[in-house]
Amino acid sequence: MATNVQVEKNNNESSANVIRRFTKRVQGAGIVQKVRKGRYFSRAKSSNVQREAKLKKLDKRVEYEKQIKLGKIQEFRGRRR
Repeated sequence: MATNVQVEKNNNESSANVIRRFTKRVQGAGIVQKVRKGRYFSRAKSSNVQREAKLKKLDKRVEYEKQIKLGKIQEFRGRRR
């Protein structure tokens, strides 16, 4: 939902006053609060995206285990940092 805030300059009004009025209208409309509230919100992944990611992860694991069995890489044991 978009909220438009518009301010027009009156006669004999300074630019600072116009900016001040605009800021007040933006705050009054609650735009700043709405943006801050949704700042760190991340949408949940859909089931299709989750399924695809899981399948990719399983494929990578199978390939990794295959490489270990063939002796092309050594198995990593330990904690990664």
